[in-house]
Amino acid sequence: MTTRPIRIGVQLAPQHSTYAILRDRVREVEDLGADVVFNWDHFFPLSGERDGLHFESWTMLAAIAEQTSRIELGALVNCNSYRNANLQADMARTIDHISGGRFIFGTGSGWFERDYTEYGYEFGTVGGRLDALARDLPIIEERWGKLNPPPTRSIPILIGGGGEKKTLRIVAQHANIWHSFSDTETLERKLAILADHGRDVGRDTSEIEVSIELRERTPAEADELRALGASLFTIGISDAQKDLTPVKKWIAWRDANS
Repeated sequence: MTTRPIRIGVQLAPQHSTYAILRDRVREVEDLGADVVFNWDHFFPLSGERDGLHFESWTMLAAIAEQTSRIELGALVNCNSYRNANLQADMARTIDHISGGRFIFGTGSGWFERDYTEYGYEFGTVGGRLDALARDLPIIEERWGKLNPPPTRSIPILIGGGGEKKTLRIVAQHANIWHSFSDTETLERKLAILADHGRDVGRDTSEIEVSIELRERTPAEADELRALGASLFTIGISDAQKDLTPVKKWIAWRDANS
């Protein structure tokens, strides 16, 4: 198993804050030394006041790319259902150039029904949305090879989710980073399933970076996940007006374990 350096990601939810506050938080997160800043791809808040303040993901990512200079950035995660596959590829390539090669294409099949119904997308089924993701990722990758100018680098693909039959197979085929919410027991089991899918598709899945949502985990729990191969640990900030003490704590943990 490849030992990767620990990285800290911060997901700043684009909800319940003005854009000015969100912009300032991005600057602070970069200045603190975080490795990645994420937002999410939804049209309404996922917690708190259901009709509270909220901003769109991709336009904000382009602005984040312009205002930052070091930190990587992306959505955790993009919803594949909301945009044509070729358009997604072009948008990703453009933000890759704006950022000077710091963009991560985080993507998933989508799940928040209100986004679909209020914005006029067909919600369908979990299986159907996963099938669409499996169909569209090769189109996105092919489009990257046709664009002029091409991406500045091989844009990393992050796929979120833990479904063992479909999602992990898509991860084995396409992902550079796999993001999950697993505890140690679950992560160990799912990594074995991911390796099985990798053998089926001819891929060594140890090349895939393992990303974990920290939530309320302790440093001891993070150490156990690290021992299983996790290296990207993400902190969710649901309200950008809250202080960034948890981010400082986890950056200190990263530095102590580097």
